[in-house]
Amino acid sequence: MDFENIIAETKEGGVALITLHRPDALNALNGALIDELGAAVDAFEADDSIGCIVVTGSEKAFAAGADIKEMQAKSYMDAYMENFISKWERITKCRKPVIAAVSGHACAGGLGVALRCDIRIADASAVFGVFSRRFGVPMSDGTTVRLPRVVGMGFAQDMLITGRAVQAEEALRIGLITRLIQNGAVLDAAITLGKQIAAVPQTAMNSDRHSAYAQAGLSLTEAFTEEIALAESAKAADAQSGAARFAAGVGRHGGREIK
Repeated sequence: MDFENIIAETKEGGVALITLHRPDALNALNGALIDELGAAVDAFEADDSIGCIVVTGSEKAFAAGADIKEMQAKSYMDAYMENFISKWERITKCRKPVIAAVSGHACAGGLGVALRCDIRIADASAVFGVFSRRFGVPMSDGTTVRLPRVVGMGFAQDMLITGRAVQAEEALRIGLITRLIQNGAVLDAAITLGKQIAAVPQTAMNSDRHSAYAQAGLSLTEAFTEEIALAESAKAADAQSGAARFAAGVGRHGGREIK
């Protein structure tokens, strides 16, 4: 797939890689990049050979927020809300797991992209923050909703109110990322993890993934009911073949653990 603002490619082992690629602008998010990101996710989601998608940034940053020049050329609402659900939310709606591999800055809208991914891993150079606080621009990309659900209200409000930089070690401590990788190795680590995810039975894994998201806002009874409904559907599709694999030794003693 040929794009101007991203690089989309497939890797071995059922992994797709999307690289945000506007290096002269620290991969700042403009409308064209968001359109292309959605198109790449659509294509990889429809590809049965792909089991996991990795999103990263080129060169020195993951994504340094929204494109300020575009914001100046358009109204604020146009720049951020135009076709919001169909474009900006495309990662969240993907039916396959998405990993953010963060090196360098992931701030404001870049933080928003990372928060849309299921798993976030980073190297020691990673910096997270709502830096738009410094010039008076509010978040309108879902960050004020997703951040408290990931790190809790206290840490989220600290980041949202102060706009301060959160370094990689603190990001790991508060749960914003789940793995801290040595500098220069985060992309390889994400692709390795993606291969491990792509190798497990997909139906059951995605059933549990969906259930974890669906339970937000539901009562315990409603959440349990939803989990059971999803599990029954997954069992109907995969349980017999899964039981046969287990009987043959696959998965015993952590043999298929995703590390």
